Amino acid sequence: MSDREETPPTPQDIVRRILAGEQVELDPRQRMTIDRVAMPEEDAEVRSHSFEEVNLGLTEHMAVLEAERCLQCKNPKCIDGCPVRVNIPKFIDHLRRGDMAGAADSLLGDNALPCVTGRVCPQETQCEGLCLRAKKGTSVGIGSLERYVADWAQAHPEALTRALPIARNRSVAIVGSGPAGLTAAGELAKRGYDVTIFEAFHAAGGVLIYGIPQFRLPNDIVEKEVDRLVELGVKIETNAIIGKTYTLDELRQRFDAVFLAVGAGLPVFMDVPGENLKGVYSANEYLTRVNLMGAWGEDSDTPVLHGQRVVVVGGGNVAMDAVRTARRLGASDAVIVYRRGHDELPARAEEVHHAEQEGIRFEFQVAPIEVVGDEQHWVTGLRCQRMELGEPDASGRRRPEPIPGSEFVIACDMVVVAIGTRSNPLLRATAPDLAVNEWGYIVSDEHGMTSLPGVFAGGDIVRGSATVILAMGDGKRAAGAIDRYLTTGSAAEAAEPVSTEAPTA
Repeated sequence: MSDREETPPTPQDIVRRILAGEQVELDPRQRMTIDRVAMPEEDAEVRSHSFEEVNLGLTEHMAVLEAERCLQCKNPKCIDGCPVRVNIPKFIDHLRRGDMAGAADSLLGDNALPCVTGRVCPQETQCEGLCLRAKKGTSVGIGSLERYVADWAQAHPEALTRALPIARNRSVAIVGSGPAGLTAAGELAKRGYDVTIFEAFHAAGGVLIYGIPQFRLPNDIVEKEVDRLVELGVKIETNAIIGKTYTLDELRQRFDAVFLAVGAGLPVFMDVPGENLKGVYSANEYLTRVNLMGAWGEDSDTPVLHGQRVVVVGGGNVAMDAVRTARRLGASDAVIVYRRGHDELPARAEEVHHAEQEGIRFEFQVAPIEVVGDEQHWVTGLRCQRMELGEPDASGRRRPEPIPGSEFVIACDMVVVAIGTRSNPLLRATAPDLAVNEWGYIVSDEHGMTSLPGVFAGGDIVRGSATVILAMGDGKRAAGAIDRYLTTGSAAEAAEPVSTEAPTA
C-alpha cells in the first residue's frame, strides 16, 4: 500500500494550531486564508465610566497568528507608508518565528517610541494602507503587532541588546519633550551626543501626556518610554520655558545644535458670541487639566467642571478624546457637533467607532453660531445652524454652507472647543531672527534647518497640527541632519539608505 500525501491543513486547522502554540510553516496562499485578528477591547458600558485602557492588546498566540498573515513582500510598501521608516517585515518575521528579543531589537532600532505609536498611530492610512493584503481583503494588523512587541520589550528590558555609543563630545538641546523631541533625543543619544531636553511642563511627554487620555495612551507607558531614553543618557530639565526661563540665544551659546519641537498648543476658538461664558473650555485646557493634572479628583489643585450635558465642537481625534473624557467624568449627554458629515470626519475610524459604542451622540452638518448663558454667565446651551454640503473647498472636502432658518439650541452646561491649535508666539517673540511663515509656524528646509545656523525644528511648530507619527518622523530626520551638520558641517549630505531586507528563517 503506497504512502498517501499529507492532506494540507484547512484554514480552521491553521488558526487552531497556531493559537494552541504550535509552529506551522505556511506558504503565501495559506497565509492569505487567515482572517485578521481582532484586538480585544474592554466592554463599552464598562469603559465609558473608567479611564482604563480601551484596547487590551493581543495575547502571544494571537500576535503570532497575525504575524503569520504577513506575506514578507520583496518590495514592502508598508515601509514607505511609515514616517519613521520602521522595517516592518523584519520585526514581524522575528515575531512569527518566536524570536521576541530579535523583534524588539529590530523595532526599537527604528522607532524611539513604539509603545506610543502602537497605540495612537493612524496605521490604517499609512503602513497598513499600503499593505499588499489590503488589495484583497484586510491588511496585516501592523499597529497591534507593534504594540505587542513594544510592550514585550518594556516588560523584558534585560533581553534587549544594549550597545553603548561612542561619545561624540558634542551637545544638542531639544526644546520640547513631545513625540518629535523625544524621538530626536533618542536618535541623537544612540549616536553618542550629549542631549538635554527642555520641557515647559513639570513632566516630560508633551502632548503624549497632556493631550491624549489614559484610556488611549496610559501615562505610565509614556513614562517608561521616557525612562528608557534617560537610561541612554538623555537629560531632561522640566519647568523650563524657552523664551522665558532661557532664550534661544542662550541655548545656542551653550549647545552645538538646537532642535525646536515646541508643538503648536495655542487653542483656536470659534469667534462666536458667548465664548467667554463660564463653562467654555478649549480642548487643550480641558484635556491638560484631566490628563496631566488629575482634575477628575475632588482634591485636585486644578479642578475641572463635570458637566452633565457636554457639547464638543470639532471632528478630529482631539474632539473624540474630549467628548469621551466628558463621558467618563459623568456626562449623561455627550455630544459632538461637526459641520460636515460622518464620512468627512478627520478622526481615526477606530476612535469614532469607540465613541459611538460609548453612547456619544453626533450632530452632523451643524455649525455653532452662539454660546448661550444665564444671568450668572454660566453656559446653558449652544445655538447652532444646520448646514448643507456644497462644492469641494481647498482641502478637497465639500464646503459646509448654512441653511437659512435652521437655527436651534442644544441644551448643555459645558462647551469644549476642539477645532485646532496654532503656534504660541512666546518663542518667536524672543527670537526675532527666527523665520516664521504667515501663520507663525517656524520655516525650515527639507532637512529641518531653520533660518538660524545649527537650529533645527520639526513637529507641529513647523507643520501645524498633525499626528504623533508625523512629528516623530520629523524628529528622526532632524536627528540625522543634526548628526551630519555636526560631523561634516552640512545637514544636506546624503544619508545612508534604510535596509528593507527581512531576515531568513
